[in-house]
Amino acid sequence: MRIALLQIAPTGSLEGNLRKGLDCCRKAKALSADIALFPEMWSNGYDIYSRPPEVWMNDAIDADHPFVSSFVEEARELGMAIGITLLEKTDEGVRNSFILFDRHGERKLLYAKVHTCDFGAERSLTPGNDFHVADIDTKEGMVKVGAMICYDREMPESSRILMLRGAEVILVPNACPMEINRLSQLRARAFENMVAIATCNYPSSVPDCNGHSTLFDGVAYLPDTPVSRDTCILEADESEGLFIADLNLKELRQYRKTEVHGNAYRRPELYKDIIKTTIEEPFIRSDRR
Repeated sequence: MRIALLQIAPTGSLEGNLRKGLDCCRKAKALSADIALFPEMWSNGYDIYSRPPEVWMNDAIDADHPFVSSFVEEARELGMAIGITLLEKTDEGVRNSFILFDRHGERKLLYAKVHTCDFGAERSLTPGNDFHVADIDTKEGMVKVGAMICYDREMPESSRILMLRGAEVILVPNACPMEINRLSQLRARAFENMVAIATCNYPSSVPDCNGHSTLFDGVAYLPDTPVSRDTCILEADESEGLFIADLNLKELRQYRKTEVHGNAYRRPELYKDIIKTTIEEPFIRSDRR
C-alpha cells in the first residue's frame, strides 16, 4: 500500500488551502498513492497560536462544508483514499478533527483529537471522546485503519486502544517539531503494537514545525535475519513536498501472526491502575480539565 504524506505549507486562506490540497492529491495519485494524508488542521493551517481564540475559532467549519465535500469528490474521481483535517464546528464546540474518505468517496472515519494540548491554545477546543478504526477498501484489499492526532501520540493508550480494536495502520496528522524524542515515541508505538504508523507534519517554513514526516512499518524482525531492523522506512527532510512510502502489508500481517508484541501476552487483569482518575504530585497541573 502506497501512502503519500503531504508535507505542505498552508496558503493563509480556506480557499487557498482547498485549491492547494486538491492539487497535491492529484499529484499523489499521479505517484500511484493509495492514501493521501494531510498535516493537522489543514483547513486553517493550524493557525491558532498567533491569534486569540475568539478570532481563530471563527475559522471552524462543519464536516459537510464544501471544503470537505470537495475532497469527497476528489477521492471518488481519483480512486484514492484521502485523509483531510480541519477545525471542525459542532453543536458541542470546536474540535481538531480528521476525516478519512475511501477511494469511493465514502466517509469511513471521523475522529476528533482526544488529547488536546490544554497547556496551550488547544484548551479552547472540545476534545474528542473515542478512538475509531475503519475498514478501508484499497486496490490492495481491505485494510483496518485508525487515527491519532499529534499529542495523542504521547499517550501510549491511544495507539494501544487502536491496536486492540484491530488497526493495522494508524494515520497521524501533526503540527509540531518532530525531534528525536517525538520520533522515538512513534517508533515505540509502532514496535509495541505491531502496527504501521504514518505521520504527516508541516514543513519548516511553518512556525514551530520542521517536517520529518515519517512512516514506521512496525516490523522489527524479518525471517532469517539475526538482528532487528529499523522500522522507519521513510523520514522526510524539513522541506515542503510530497513524500511517498510503500508499506508491505503482507509482511506486516505475517509478522503480527508470529511475533510477541501487540495483544499476544498482555495481562490486562493487572492493569487496573491505568484507568484510575486520581492525579497526585508531581503531575498536578492547574490547567488540566
